[in-house]
Amino acid sequence: MTKHRPKIVIVGAGLGGLTLALSLARANFEIVVLEQASRLGEVGAGIQISANGARVLHDLGLEGELAKVVFRPERGEMRHWKTGETLITRPLGDSSIERFGFPYYHMHRADFHGVLETAARAAAPDAIRLNAKVAAIEQTDGGVRAVLTSGEVIEGDVLIGCDGIHSAVRETLFGADDPHFTGCIAWRATIPTDRLPKDHVRPVASNWIGRGGHFVHYYLRRGELVNCVGVLEGQEWSAESWSSEGAQADFLADFAGWHEDLQVLIRNAERCFRWGLFDRDPMPRWSDGRVALLGDACHPMLPFMAQGAVMGLEDAHTLTRCLDVNDDPAAALVRYEDLRRERTAIVQRMARENMSFFHDPDVDDLDERLNSHRDAHMWLYGFDVTDQEFAA
Repeated sequence: MTKHRPKIVIVGAGLGGLTLALSLARANFEIVVLEQASRLGEVGAGIQISANGARVLHDLGLEGELAKVVFRPERGEMRHWKTGETLITRPLGDSSIERFGFPYYHMHRADFHGVLETAARAAAPDAIRLNAKVAAIEQTDGGVRAVLTSGEVIEGDVLIGCDGIHSAVRETLFGADDPHFTGCIAWRATIPTDRLPKDHVRPVASNWIGRGGHFVHYYLRRGELVNCVGVLEGQEWSAESWSSEGAQADFLADFAGWHEDLQVLIRNAERCFRWGLFDRDPMPRWSDGRVALLGDACHPMLPFMAQGAVMGLEDAHTLTRCLDVNDDPAAALVRYEDLRRERTAIVQRMARENMSFFHDPDVDDLDERLNSHRDAHMWLYGFDVTDQEFAA
């Protein structure tokens, strides 16, 4: 007798939703992806995928397509905001493969999203539904129903909310969340490399740590773009949106006095965006019956560990395997949550703690902090999401 494969309804076609869709389709699940937008796309700019996330992507057969759009940094480094002195380095490049089995990637979010969309559509050609905004979720004894704003009802055995930091599925399950403004704002910009002096940016992931702020930059898109993110404390802001455009003059003013290399980057940024950084505590629960959350919908984190997207990749693999080996969908969701909740909560706390570390480079215990930071990356990157007991 052929085992029944539950139908999975995925809400949201961002990075997490498309990774889950591809993973489930490759495992022969019936899926439908409900995306409220009229067309697919991704906002933002750079994204870093460490070895623990690359493991998931290679397992999905994406290594070849990723190679066309990524940049592989030689190492990561921390530098002093004023002097430019390199405080610590960690090998990436070939060393990432030698140590962890997989590379470290820099990608433009839009490029990454495009790779995932192409693969997901090839694996499940009719699965992605656009203009499909979910108005209500109803659970029955044997399944779940997503009611769209159009009145159409989509039925399935399981529903997964992959609808991001402002998740409507999360609010339906657990009520409104309680974000806390950190007092930090972030600037971002992408700069064509040919606008910059030759070799102005090293082929590394650079993090300049400073007084009350830090500045990150690295290559994207095979080295054709440079991604920049600058974070500063002591700000007043209310918008939690990546698409709020700001003035280059304000970006320069905020980082006045920082190293000239960074001034050159900002002066060559044609468009700058500014958003407020909000923090959230780890959630005690992610699932209810046949409905669960994934990625930023359940563990949104500050961008100070470069692990937000990677945690979503790990979620997608874990959830697929739990649904694959457990006959009871509700039990599978509980097992998924049990496997993921502690690790993601630790990473959320790490990201929160890094805010103070990145914003005070002249403390007496800097060497101890740097070593602890290195150890944290070893724990993160060395994790093998495929090596777990997925049965409930």
